[in-house]
Amino acid sequence: MKDLKEVFILKNDQVIEIYKDRLQHYSEVQLRHISEEGTWSIGQMYLHLIEVAFEYLENVEACAEATEEQKLGKTEAGENLFERGGFPPIKIKLPDDPENTPSNSRRKDDLMQGLIQVEEKMGEWEGKVDAINPNFKVKHRGFGWLNAREWFELVDMHFRHHFRQKTELEEKVGL
Repeated sequence: MKDLKEVFILKNDQVIEIYKDRLQHYSEVQLRHISEEGTWSIGQMYLHLIEVAFEYLENVEACAEATEEQKLGKTEAGENLFERGGFPPIKIKLPDDPENTPSNSRRKDDLMQGLIQVEEKMGEWEGKVDAINPNFKVKHRGFGWLNAREWFELVDMHFRHHFRQKTELEEKVGL
């Protein structure tokens, strides 16, 4: 198992490979175990990562399809995020809305397929993202106006951000 410092110097596909590798070690019971009210299961965290990755990659595509340049930039939080190269090492609590609570019924195979699809989609965009006009942007509600490259990088940052949570959840199921 890589230590947290090592994870933060890996490439996008290597981080997803760690998630794929670990997924194979969970039983279905461990995948769905919720240790206490207000926390997610490992499976819910995985589904969250997959769904958010696809949302961010849809925004990469929206930037690629844009026809109007956007002169507005990132918020202060967005500037800080990209200067730091990732999310701060803190827990970020989403509002307790049903839309912010991932399903806890996905099977391991479904989650693995989702990770593979994220990898494939990232592979499709990796060679094209830098050719997209950096002034074609889509707004992120917290980070401001991001271009295709920034949305693409945000996928990796988000996976890295949840690595600590993954480690904590694994400890709670005895791994």
